[in-house]
Amino acid sequence: MTTYDFEYETPRRQKIAPRSRKQARRAKGIIFLGEDTAAYYYDLSTRHPVGAALKRAVDLLGSTILITLLAPLFLLIIFLVKATSPGPIIFRQRRIGFRCLEFDMYKFRTMYDGAHLKEKELAAKAGGSFLKLANDPRITKIGGFLRKYSLDELPQLFNVLEGTMSLVGPRPLLKSDLDKLPRRSTLRRFATPPGITGLWQVSGRSSCTEQQRLQLDREYVDRWSLSLDLRILIRTISVVVTGRGAV
Repeated sequence: MTTYDFEYETPRRQKIAPRSRKQARRAKGIIFLGEDTAAYYYDLSTRHPVGAALKRAVDLLGSTILITLLAPLFLLIIFLVKATSPGPIIFRQRRIGFRCLEFDMYKFRTMYDGAHLKEKELAAKAGGSFLKLANDPRITKIGGFLRKYSLDELPQLFNVLEGTMSLVGPRPLLKSDLDKLPRRSTLRRFATPPGITGLWQVSGRSSCTEQQRLQLDREYVDRWSLSLDLRILIRTISVVVTGRGAV
């Protein structure tokens, strides 16, 4: 059976030999094990150690400032979610993140309580991996507005503070999504922390096909730089304000 595993040491089969054994012990990445093939990718902290540290500093500073400035909006949304439908205010969902580690991702609840129990049934009807349905009957009245302007994603700023997410990165997947995707071609997306926004979110959002999303996530990992993160954050403002491509 094909599995994902996180390794702290460079596998012996790795062609790019480290300069020293000490460096080999520090090398971090993800190894893909299959019946006939194997692949290894260095994660961001190994490929760009200084850049990764700066990215984390930007995440901490940016999320702290945004949570402080948006506190009144948080309170308003909390009131609206609670007043328009029964159930919890925050929806927690297990996702696959950096180095294939699972974590709880936070969102403002936009669906009726218990709607996630129907997700497997709807996913089977929709096909593919990313479940985004137009006119989804599970979405509450205020939920549709929150989704259109990505306001339901605001609690993920606390994920950024925790270190389980970044402001910018590939979108964290559900385990059910992961099981549907081609393993080897998907592996690189876990070499950087998952993000609240990312390259495909500013390139069409839900109007992107599944293949385009996968391609853009891989492109982000391969092209990563602080300047790319900055450009994506700037473009995100326009996408959120206009609500383009939202479902």
